[in-house]
Amino acid sequence: MEAKVRLYVDQPLGQGQAVALSGDQAHYLFAVMRLGKGAAVSLFNGRDGEWRAEVAEAGKRGGVLVCDGQTKALLMPPDLWLMFAPIKKARTDFIVEKAVEMGVRRILPVQTRHTNSERIRQDRLQAHAVEAAEQCGGTYVPDVADLVHLDRLLAAWPDGRRILWCDESLVGVSEGLAGAERGPWAILIGPEGGFSEAEKAKLRGMPAVLPVSLGPRILRADTAAVAALALWQAGLGDWT
Repeated sequence: MEAKVRLYVDQPLGQGQAVALSGDQAHYLFAVMRLGKGAAVSLFNGRDGEWRAEVAEAGKRGGVLVCDGQTKALLMPPDLWLMFAPIKKARTDFIVEKAVEMGVRRILPVQTRHTNSERIRQDRLQAHAVEAAEQCGGTYVPDVADLVHLDRLLAAWPDGRRILWCDESLVGVSEGLAGAERGPWAILIGPEGGFSEAEKAKLRGMPAVLPVSLGPRILRADTAAVAALALWQAGLGDWT
Protein backbone atom coordinates (compact mmCIF):
# COMPACT_ATOMS: atom_id res chain seq x y z
CA MET A 1 0.00 0.00 0.00
CA GLU A 2 1.35 3.41 -0.96
CA ALA A 3 1.70 6.02 1.77
CA LYS A 4 -0.39 9.14 1.12
CA VAL A 5 0.59 10.97 4.31
CA ARG A 6 4.06 12.14 5.29
CA LEU A 7 4.95 12.86 8.91
CA TYR A 8 7.97 14.16 10.81
CA VAL A 9 8.76 12.35 14.07
CA ASP A 10 11.51 13.07 16.57
CA GLN A 11 12.24 9.39 17.18
CA PRO A 12 14.68 6.81 15.76
CA LEU A 13 13.62 5.08 12.55
CA GLY A 14 14.72 1.64 11.38
CA GLN A 15 13.49 -1.77 10.28
CA GLY A 16 10.82 -2.96 12.71
CA GLN A 17 11.08 0.19 14.82
CA ALA A 18 7.89 1.08 16.67
CA VAL A 19 7.04 4.79 16.70
CA ALA A 20 4.62 6.12 19.32
CA LEU A 21 2.44 9.01 18.22
CA SER A 22 1.67 12.14 20.20
CA GLY A 23 -1.93 13.17 20.74
CA ASP A 24 -1.71 15.82 18.02
CA GLN A 25 -0.17 13.38 15.55
CA ALA A 26 -2.82 10.77 16.30
CA HIS A 27 -5.57 13.34 15.82
CA TYR A 28 -4.10 14.38 12.47
CA LEU A 29 -3.69 10.83 11.15
CA PHE A 30 -6.86 9.24 12.48
CA ALA A 31 -9.39 12.09 12.80
CA VAL A 32 -8.29 14.50 10.06
CA MET A 33 -6.79 12.13 7.47
CA ARG A 34 -9.06 9.24 8.57
CA LEU A 35 -6.37 6.57 8.46
CA GLY A 36 -6.94 3.27 10.20
CA LYS A 37 -5.05 0.19 11.27
CA GLY A 38 -2.87 -1.14 8.45
CA ALA A 39 -2.65 2.20 6.62
CA ALA A 40 0.74 3.27 5.30
CA VAL A 41 2.49 6.46 6.44
CA SER A 42 5.84 7.93 5.34
CA LEU A 43 8.03 8.95 8.28
CA PHE A 44 11.25 10.96 8.52
CA ASN A 45 13.22 12.43 11.40
CA GLY A 46 15.98 14.42 9.72
CA ARG A 47 18.58 11.74 10.50
CA ASP A 48 17.57 8.31 9.24
CA GLY A 49 16.07 9.06 5.85
CA GLU A 50 12.45 8.32 4.99
CA TRP A 51 10.68 5.12 6.06
CA ARG A 52 7.39 3.50 5.19
CA ALA A 53 5.44 2.55 8.28
CA GLU A 54 2.10 0.90 8.95
CA VAL A 55 -0.43 1.84 11.58
CA ALA A 56 -0.32 -0.87 14.25
CA GLU A 57 -2.50 0.90 16.81
CA ALA A 58 -4.94 3.73 16.22
CA GLY A 59 -6.64 5.63 19.03
CA LYS A 60 -8.14 9.03 19.77
CA ARG A 61 -5.25 10.09 21.98
CA GLY A 62 -2.35 8.12 20.57
CA GLY A 63 -1.21 5.34 18.33
CA VAL A 64 1.75 3.26 17.17
CA LEU A 65 3.36 2.96 13.76
CA VAL A 66 5.88 0.25 12.80
CA CYS A 67 8.58 0.86 10.19
CA ASP A 68 8.81 -1.81 7.47
CA GLY A 69 11.28 -0.39 4.95
CA GLN A 70 13.35 2.63 3.99
CA THR A 71 12.04 4.53 0.97
CA LYS A 72 14.67 7.33 0.81
CA ALA A 73 18.15 7.77 2.18
CA LEU A 74 18.94 10.96 4.09
CA LEU A 75 19.59 13.77 1.61
CA MET A 76 21.42 16.66 3.26
CA PRO A 77 21.02 20.10 1.69
CA PRO A 78 24.15 22.07 0.75
CA ASP A 79 26.10 23.70 3.58
CA LEU A 80 24.15 26.93 3.16
CA TRP A 81 22.72 29.23 5.82
CA LEU A 82 20.00 31.80 5.24
CA MET A 83 20.21 34.98 7.34
CA PHE A 84 17.31 37.41 7.07
CA ALA A 85 15.73 40.24 9.02
CA PRO A 86 12.22 39.20 10.15
CA ILE A 87 9.31 41.04 8.55
CA LYS A 88 5.54 40.63 8.92
CA LYS A 89 4.43 37.26 10.28
CA ALA A 90 2.98 35.78 7.09
CA ARG A 91 5.94 36.89 4.99
CA THR A 92 8.46 35.59 7.54
CA ASP A 93 6.61 32.26 7.41
CA PHE A 94 6.94 32.37 3.63
CA ILE A 95 10.72 32.89 3.84
CA VAL A 96 11.15 29.92 6.19
CA GLU A 97 8.93 27.72 4.02
CA LYS A 98 10.76 28.55 0.80
CA ALA A 99 14.18 28.18 2.43
CA VAL A 100 13.29 24.61 3.41
CA GLU A 101 11.90 23.81 -0.03
CA MET A 102 14.90 25.27 -1.86
CA GLY A 103 17.51 23.63 0.35
CA VAL A 104 19.32 25.26 3.27
CA ARG A 105 20.97 23.77 6.33
CA ARG A 106 20.32 26.56 8.87
CA ILE A 107 17.92 29.49 9.09
CA LEU A 108 19.07 32.47 11.15
CA PRO A 109 16.73 35.43 11.76
CA VAL A 110 18.88 38.50 12.44
CA GLN A 111 18.20 41.80 14.18
CA THR A 112 19.47 44.78 12.19
CA ARG A 113 19.28 48.52 12.74
CA HIS A 114 16.12 48.78 10.64
CA THR A 115 14.49 45.40 11.38
CA ASN A 116 10.73 45.91 11.76
CA SER A 117 10.16 42.99 14.13
CA GLU A 118 12.13 42.89 17.38
CA ARG A 119 11.06 39.39 18.37
CA ILE A 120 10.08 36.09 16.81
CA ARG A 121 8.49 32.85 17.96
CA GLN A 122 11.38 30.51 17.29
CA ASP A 123 9.33 27.43 18.21
CA ARG A 124 6.57 28.43 15.78
CA LEU A 125 9.03 29.03 12.94
CA GLN A 126 10.70 25.67 13.65
CA ALA A 127 7.30 23.97 13.45
CA HIS A 128 6.71 25.78 10.16
CA ALA A 129 10.02 24.40 8.86
CA VAL A 130 8.88 20.89 9.81
CA GLU A 131 5.60 21.36 7.93
CA ALA A 132 7.47 22.60 4.87
CA ALA A 133 9.77 19.55 4.92
CA GLU A 134 6.75 17.25 5.21
CA GLN A 135 5.16 18.86 2.16
CA CYS A 136 8.20 19.11 -0.12
CA GLY A 137 9.51 15.57 0.34
CA GLY A 138 12.69 16.59 2.13
CA THR A 139 14.37 14.24 4.57
CA TYR A 140 16.16 16.99 6.53
CA VAL A 141 14.70 19.82 8.63
CA PRO A 142 16.88 22.94 8.93
CA ASP A 143 17.44 24.33 12.40
CA VAL A 144 15.74 27.70 12.88
CA ALA A 145 17.83 29.74 15.31
CA ASP A 146 16.48 32.31 17.72
CA LEU A 147 16.78 35.96 16.76
CA VAL A 148 20.35 37.24 17.05
CA HIS A 149 21.79 40.71 16.46
CA LEU A 150 23.67 40.94 13.17
CA ASP A 151 26.68 42.65 14.77
CA ARG A 152 27.01 39.85 17.30
CA LEU A 153 26.74 37.19 14.60
CA LEU A 154 29.35 38.82 12.38
CA ALA A 155 31.75 39.36 15.30
CA ALA A 156 31.99 35.59 15.80
CA TRP A 157 31.76 34.65 12.12
CA PRO A 158 33.33 31.21 11.46
CA ASP A 159 36.44 31.00 9.31
CA GLY A 160 35.92 29.48 5.89
CA ARG A 161 32.24 30.39 5.49
CA ARG A 162 31.54 33.03 2.86
CA ILE A 163 28.59 35.43 2.87
CA LEU A 164 26.53 36.26 -0.20
CA TRP A 165 25.33 39.75 0.74
CA CYS A 166 22.32 40.96 -1.19
CA ASP A 167 23.23 44.65 -1.29
CA GLU A 168 20.30 46.83 -2.33
CA SER A 169 22.68 49.65 -3.23
CA LEU A 170 23.89 47.54 -6.18
CA VAL A 171 20.49 47.49 -7.92
CA GLY A 172 21.07 47.53 -11.65
CA VAL A 173 24.77 46.67 -11.30
CA SER A 174 25.81 43.31 -12.70
CA GLU A 175 27.35 41.47 -9.75
CA GLY A 176 27.11 37.71 -10.13
CA LEU A 177 28.84 34.65 -8.74
CA ALA A 178 31.70 34.66 -11.25
CA GLY A 179 34.79 33.19 -9.64
CA ALA A 180 32.95 32.05 -6.51
CA GLU A 181 33.77 28.54 -5.30
CA ARG A 182 31.68 25.85 -3.70
CA GLY A 183 31.91 25.36 0.03
CA PRO A 184 30.23 26.65 3.20
CA TRP A 185 28.18 29.76 2.44
CA ALA A 186 25.53 32.00 3.97
CA ILE A 187 23.05 34.31 2.26
CA LEU A 188 22.24 37.63 3.95
CA ILE A 189 18.95 39.40 3.21
CA GLY A 190 18.36 42.82 4.75
CA PRO A 191 15.27 44.43 6.27
CA GLU A 192 12.64 46.38 4.35
CA GLY A 193 14.35 49.61 5.43
CA GLY A 194 17.73 48.45 4.15
CA PHE A 195 21.01 48.12 5.98
CA SER A 196 22.38 51.02 8.01
CA GLU A 197 25.56 52.77 6.89
CA ALA A 198 27.44 51.21 9.81
CA GLU A 199 26.25 47.73 8.83
CA LYS A 200 27.24 48.32 5.20
CA ALA A 201 30.69 49.46 6.27
CA LYS A 202 31.11 46.39 8.47
CA LEU A 203 30.09 44.03 5.67
CA ARG A 204 32.25 45.73 3.07
CA GLY A 205 35.24 45.35 5.38
CA MET A 206 34.87 41.59 5.76
CA PRO A 207 36.94 39.47 3.33
CA ALA A 208 34.34 36.69 3.55
CA VAL A 209 31.59 38.89 2.08
CA LEU A 210 30.61 38.86 -1.60
CA PRO A 211 28.16 41.71 -2.40
CA VAL A 212 25.71 40.92 -5.19
CA SER A 213 22.84 42.55 -7.05
CA LEU A 214 19.54 40.73 -7.47
CA GLY A 215 18.69 42.50 -10.70
CA PRO A 216 17.53 45.88 -11.95
CA ARG A 217 14.57 46.24 -9.55
CA ILE A 218 14.36 46.53 -5.77
CA LEU A 219 12.78 43.35 -4.40
CA ARG A 220 10.70 42.86 -1.28
CA ALA A 221 12.57 41.00 1.43
CA ASP A 222 10.65 37.75 0.93
CA THR A 223 11.10 37.90 -2.85
CA ALA A 224 14.80 38.68 -2.39
CA ALA A 225 15.26 35.59 -0.24
CA VAL A 226 13.82 33.33 -2.96
CA ALA A 227 15.82 35.09 -5.70
CA ALA A 228 19.08 34.82 -3.76
CA LEU A 229 18.53 31.15 -2.95
CA ALA A 230 17.82 30.42 -6.62
CA LEU A 231 20.92 32.35 -7.69
CA TRP A 232 23.17 30.48 -5.26
CA GLN A 233 21.66 27.04 -5.85
CA ALA A 234 21.90 27.38 -9.63
CA GLY A 235 25.54 28.45 -9.46
CA LEU A 236 27.03 26.71 -6.43
CA GLY A 237 24.42 24.38 -4.95
CA ASP A 238 22.85 21.00 -5.60
CA TRP A 239 20.72 22.11 -8.54
CA THR A 240 23.68 21.74 -10.88
